[in-house]
Amino acid sequence: MEATRRQLSRRHLSRRHLMSALSAAGLLAVVPVRFASAAAAAEGAARLLANTVDVFAGTAASNARPEAAGKLSALVTTAKARLKSMDEAGPGELFKGLALGTNDANLNTAYKQLHEIALATRAPGSELLDATAVQRRVIDGLGWLHERYYGDQSKGYYGNWFNWEIGISQYATRTLVLLASELAAYKPELTATYIASMDAYLRNGTNGDVNLDSRFHTGANLADITTNRILQGALLGDENRIRKALTDQLTVFVTIDPYHLSHNVTDGHYADGSFIQHGSVAYTGSYGKGLLTRVVQTLKILDGSGFAHGEELVPTVFGWVRDGFAPLIFEGWMMEIVKGRAVSRTTTGYSDVAVIVEAVVDLASLATGAESTALRQYVKYLRTTSKAALDPATFVSPVSVVRYADILADSALTPADLGPAERSVAFNAMDKTVHRRPGYAFALARSSARISKYEYMSGENLLPWFQGEGAHYLYLAGQDQTEAFGVDYYTTVSPYGLAGVTAPVEQRRSIPELYGTPYYDNPSHPLNFTASSESQNAYVYFPRGLADHSGGAVLGAYGAVAMVQSSDVGVRDREKLPDDFVVYRNATATKSWFLLDDEIVVLAAGVGGDGGRAATTTVDARTALAGDAVTVTGGHRDGRAFTGGGEGELAWLRWANTTRDSAVGYVFLDGGPLRVALDNVTRSRRVVRTSNPDTPATRQVFSATYDHAANAEQATLAYALIPGASERALRRYTHRGPLQVLANTARLQAVHHTGLDLTALNSFSAGRHRVAGISVEGPASVLVRRSRRGRATLAVADPTTRRGTVSVVLRGPRLRLEKGDEGVRVTPVPGGTRIDVDVHQSYGRSFTATLVG
Repeated sequence: MEATRRQLSRRHLSRRHLMSALSAAGLLAVVPVRFASAAAAAEGAARLLANTVDVFAGTAASNARPEAAGKLSALVTTAKARLKSMDEAGPGELFKGLALGTNDANLNTAYKQLHEIALATRAPGSELLDATAVQRRVIDGLGWLHERYYGDQSKGYYGNWFNWEIGISQYATRTLVLLASELAAYKPELTATYIASMDAYLRNGTNGDVNLDSRFHTGANLADITTNRILQGALLGDENRIRKALTDQLTVFVTIDPYHLSHNVTDGHYADGSFIQHGSVAYTGSYGKGLLTRVVQTLKILDGSGFAHGEELVPTVFGWVRDGFAPLIFEGWMMEIVKGRAVSRTTTGYSDVAVIVEAVVDLASLATGAESTALRQYVKYLRTTSKAALDPATFVSPVSVVRYADILADSALTPADLGPAERSVAFNAMDKTVHRRPGYAFALARSSARISKYEYMSGENLLPWFQGEGAHYLYLAGQDQTEAFGVDYYTTVSPYGLAGVTAPVEQRRSIPELYGTPYYDNPSHPLNFTASSESQNAYVYFPRGLADHSGGAVLGAYGAVAMVQSSDVGVRDREKLPDDFVVYRNATATKSWFLLDDEIVVLAAGVGGDGGRAATTTVDARTALAGDAVTVTGGHRDGRAFTGGGEGELAWLRWANTTRDSAVGYVFLDGGPLRVALDNVTRSRRVVRTSNPDTPATRQVFSATYDHAANAEQATLAYALIPGASERALRRYTHRGPLQVLANTARLQAVHHTGLDLTALNSFSAGRHRVAGISVEGPASVLVRRSRRGRATLAVADPTTRRGTVSVVLRGPRLRLEKGDEGVRVTPVPGGTRIDVDVHQSYGRSFTATLVG
């Protein structure tokens, strides 16, 4: 299996580098030359439309399978409910209770519900199949909406731009495709009328078409828009429209080069597996999964149509799954660190992964050879490791339901992850880190001047302020993650006390509390604060920080991560912002995380509230169901036992949930008194999202917190998280344990693990830094592992992304380079060996080398 992974990696890297190096002309090679005749083009368009119906409604073969019965039943049940709502609609309504005219979300819902009815009339096996009266009722509904609420451009485009440029167009276009034959017989002019209106509503485009220079037409949004336009071109028989939409969509397949941006776009996939949307938000688990779904659907729609060589793109999408998605999914749960505002939704985690599973199932059907096998094995792996059942009826396509069933039934397929069980993954392009071992996964959310601290928008994620300030999520194997994380974690854990966070002691208010609306509205100000303006993005929705230093290095399965905590851009720009605009200063801290086998070691220096404020640092925060048997035990530094809550100078601490057979240990290496609490907390889920149901969430919330007094000397902290540790194991750490803190200042932080013979360090300032026989010039992340036979392996990265060369000197016998990444140079120096690493424009990636005597 490992050999297969290496083979896939080599194949993927060569293809990925090819795709990223392609010029615009090279991308066009995926789109074949024009059809030889109008008849051939028409035949291709017809195939494209037929594929689309098959994807969404299923085929006679797929829908006859017993595994598709649940999906088919759900389609019919939904359609009947929508028809009943139409029957009961009041004056001015198309569906009962759905007021139209001022609410764009309701208008989008109306189109969605018409689409759901149309879908049931095209699904083989449906009792509504080919029901002409029903189809004409949908067509009349389309005409009614267009006449009253959509066709008049002067009255539309209120509310959220997304509904007008993407959402409504998506449902309307699919409905036109599903009912194309009946439309031709009943109201043949309606299709062209609708497409003309959809073009007109593409106001962030140019002349009713995509504008690749628009910040709205990027990433997942661009894929949605262009897929709509491909289908519209097929409906019109417009080959030029299809080709133009395909050419535009192909840009999402190109790996983003942050130093040479195309159209100034930062949204998309990066070489290290990161995915960004909205310019600076880590978004694999929300927009990323949307992009994955859309491009796979589009590849299926194009299959056999002659409009594109879709098979050329499959390896690139395979790479997204392997390098970008798989590390972020733990036992069927999508990690919190890459969901933006979606963390506050009630359907998250396992539901996110169900969407990804469908895309992977379909991608496996398009892939060949080792890639197809690996994807199908991965689907099986997700099913066997997930702690929540996956209902295939939630899939979009009945065909996908059947393919999924076939994969699970294939006894020749062995469940397998797409990566090793022990790995450390640095998503430095989006300031996130994942560290995995068979018993746990540790996910870390960072931020910087490059990546946003959080995302708030549209009343979602109301209390987000510290989610990118070194907040961590420690997922334990074998657990139902909805009991530990998800929306109820954010509902019951204080936003100032998220695990891993250093926060000032103050009371902040959400955007609706501050301004009475979901956004700051001040269009007359020179910065033009409107609902979707660039200023709203920069200062309200997803502000970035002020520090460049955020990143880390990976050596094998071990990692060193660093971040300098900072305020956001609003604090810097206070003088040019409106007087009534509220900004919040952050606390200060310089932090490192050293990711080992059994331990996650955290060092912090320069910790304080800044400006005379008090602050807190939360070592960890964990939740459990109210009825679970949770215990907290520990030991004071003087040897006395510690139980329950309270404050003390602790040497170790252990949280255990015996009901779930789970535990986390903590070893305190430096830091002063710790405050420990175990509280029952009940809050409404509406606390974190205005559209959540007003239902209570109750959890036992454990927290271990350092308090930093106002005006006190800045604190220094050192501790380790030990997943699954027993009390006996924790006691051993206090007596000649393997962890040694070598340095912990705002200039240099370093640890050594005696059992691994591994030294890891982060340097934060200019000048030379020396520790444990290692010398480093300037800011860097470095890991060095030595063997008794004189062999040394090391990894080096530039966490600022701005340096040209990082130089490291290893003191001791002179060593020579056995193997190393391109850009690594080794030379002897008096008393040791100098390693110079060319990190210019490497965007935080790790460079590794093996040295021998």
